[in-house]
Amino acid sequence: MIDIHHHLLPALDDGSVSLETSVLMVEAAVADGISRIVCTPHASHHWRFDPAVNAAKLAELKAVLPPGIEDRIQFGLGCDFHLSHENIEDALAHSTKYTINGGQYLLVELPDFGFSANMRDVFYNLRMAGMIPILTHPERNPTLIEKPDRMIDWLRDGLLVQITANSLTGRFGKICERMAHQLLSDQWVHFIATDAHNTQSRPPLMRQACEIVAKKYGDEAAQRLCVANPLAVFEDRQFPEQPEPKRVFDEEEGRAASWWRRLFRS
Repeated sequence: MIDIHHHLLPALDDGSVSLETSVLMVEAAVADGISRIVCTPHASHHWRFDPAVNAAKLAELKAVLPPGIEDRIQFGLGCDFHLSHENIEDALAHSTKYTINGGQYLLVELPDFGFSANMRDVFYNLRMAGMIPILTHPERNPTLIEKPDRMIDWLRDGLLVQITANSLTGRFGKICERMAHQLLSDQWVHFIATDAHNTQSRPPLMRQACEIVAKKYGDEAAQRLCVANPLAVFEDRQFPEQPEPKRVFDEEEGRAASWWRRLFRS
């Protein structure tokens, strides 16, 4: 399994508080069957994002891992990109500064409340600058829980979607769990990731969620969401062909020209 959203680097944000905690998180991830982790500290007005600092933190972590464990896991770098005006302007000017492994895929996080009605234009502009946005944990966003169909236009334009493993296990409550399953049923989800912050309340575990998906939606879905799709992102490859999302194109004319079809069927 491949985890593209993980707050592993120590003392950078509200994730790991220390190098020791980060080592424990790596050990837990490896024991759970995770073979790749993208380290994604927040990039926001609250937490300063510096790629050079992040790379140094990762090197420091790798240097203290127990013998043999690094043979079982690979690490990448990215961020949890907050859609502030300043961040967006900087990303449009420096298209690989915030992306996963300096490629084209960008994790983006919406504010819980009050995000712009022009969000479709924001995602479009990121795409035009060479980035493919991946929306993180919409099943935990109060505005989208209330109005999930706000995502339809974004999906039409090629937005990718990541849900949190522990939303499926019930750790974030029944509302988030139901929302996660609705998104999966509608085939609006492209990734499952841990969004791990520690080893207790936000642990780096994916296996149980992957098994839930396999049981309810089939082995192919579990493989796609936990392995194939995140591996394409980790390696910055063309995104694999995806099942067509339900309800997204029902009323749209000119479907063959949509960004979604260009992205997944080219």
